[in-house]
Amino acid sequence: MKTFSILHYLYLVFAALFLFDAIGKWNSVGYDAYISLFFSVLALAMFFFRKKFKKRFQDRGKL
Repeated sequence: MKTFSILHYLYLVFAALFLFDAIGKWNSVGYDAYISLFFSVLALAMFFFRKKFKKRFQDRGKL
């Protein structure tokens, strides 16, 4: 169960990697940067989604 609490931070790592990729592609390639930005925002949204539901399930166990 400890690994599941650590794995949602992996989404932050992927968001940072896709953001750096988008910055690198911004002037050279063009439209490929938008795809990387989309995945970066998606990974960031998944991080907050997983964090919210992790807290919700922990609070449910305390009742």
